[in-house]
Amino acid sequence: MHISFLLHNAYAVGGTIRTTFNLARALAEQHDVEITSVFRHRDEPSLGAPEGVRLAHLVDLRGQSPQYDGDHPDHRLPARIFPTGDGRHPQYSRLTDRRIGAHLRELKADVVVGTRPGLNVHLARQARTDTVRVGQEHLTLDGHRFRLRRELRYRYAALDAVTTVTEADAGSYRELLKHTGVRVEVMANSVPAARLAPSDGTGKWVIAAGRIAPGKRYDLLVRAFAQVVAVRPDWRLRIYGGGESLSGLRALVHELRLHNHVLLMGVTDPLEAEWPKGSLAAVTSDLEAFGMTIVEAMRCGLPVVSTDCPHGPREIIRDGVDGRLVPRGDADAVARALIGLIEDDGLRRRMGRAALVNAARFDPAPIAERHAALYAELVARGARTRTRGTLRDLAHRVPGALIDEAFTLRRKVLSTLRKGRTA
Repeated sequence: MHISFLLHNAYAVGGTIRTTFNLARALAEQHDVEITSVFRHRDEPSLGAPEGVRLAHLVDLRGQSPQYDGDHPDHRLPARIFPTGDGRHPQYSRLTDRRIGAHLRELKADVVVGTRPGLNVHLARQARTDTVRVGQEHLTLDGHRFRLRRELRYRYAALDAVTTVTEADAGSYRELLKHTGVRVEVMANSVPAARLAPSDGTGKWVIAAGRIAPGKRYDLLVRAFAQVVAVRPDWRLRIYGGGESLSGLRALVHELRLHNHVLLMGVTDPLEAEWPKGSLAAVTSDLEAFGMTIVEAMRCGLPVVSTDCPHGPREIIRDGVDGRLVPRGDADAVARALIGLIEDDGLRRRMGRAALVNAARFDPAPIAERHAALYAELVARGARTRTRGTLRDLAHRVPGALIDEAFTLRRKVLSTLRKGRTA
């Protein structure tokens, strides 16, 4: 099969980029695979180009490039196709509308795969009806803004399938898309086996990694670790990552006088060499659509203490077997779970070995096989899907246009009213 992925920016760093590269690399062993990046801001991908996969881009934002598009007049105009409810909307423009549309119309692939809601909407509205259209969801339906959820309800009806990374989120999409005939399947993110030896469970380090943002609740982890230090001052915590909450987290570390026990390591990529230095991993998020760092830690032999937040951790960790799940937002519970595993060397090492074994189910090869089987089934029934798809496009573009016009009219009315009040 010829499989084409549409990605926001293949040259940046992020979980969706990493898992798309993992999947594309594994699929490329048996299929013709390409990745088209909407944006390109550097010469080489930060994560390294996946072997055997063709890589192209649509909008060049490299300042030194002769094809630089940043000054294009259409790039200064807001996008009309890419939905405003997608948080990436400010980066999209009339130029991206046109280039993505031209790419999808010219693309002669068996399957085209979108990797975020805004790009899935492009597939629904602009992709050829003789191509199987699959929308991947790496976030959660509940986490999307209300306006985006409403648009996805009718736009996604023109797709052939939607894949989610957890069963919980698949249930939400099946409810959203019931009676549309759209296939909804669970396809977990993949993480390759570590190339280094796993943790031996003796290092007195707890490891945490990810974007330093409010929803990740590193403040909760630091407060919990203050309790750990009170009992076991020989243990330390390393937090890898950067983000908008980094300065606040640094201030909290100093406020609690933990600067000798909690180390903020900054952005480190790849992290593969850092996990085995520890004996435990910790995740204290309020929400995890999947939990790539959980799987990465487990693939390096670390049991993970995680908050039991929606949606990912409970579908990855087997509580009491290869990690611990604790109530969300409860620093005391996080501290108790960490201390329990720190104090029991035998239990910690058994859980680490179980984590290494159980995480093998996230290896790219079997996950790629599941994707390929879904794509092949959709391609095989293509004639019926194409006919139904054309009718769906006609039925769902009309209400979409009306809703877009309604929003435009509403903005104009509100603007007029505001001007009247200030006159």
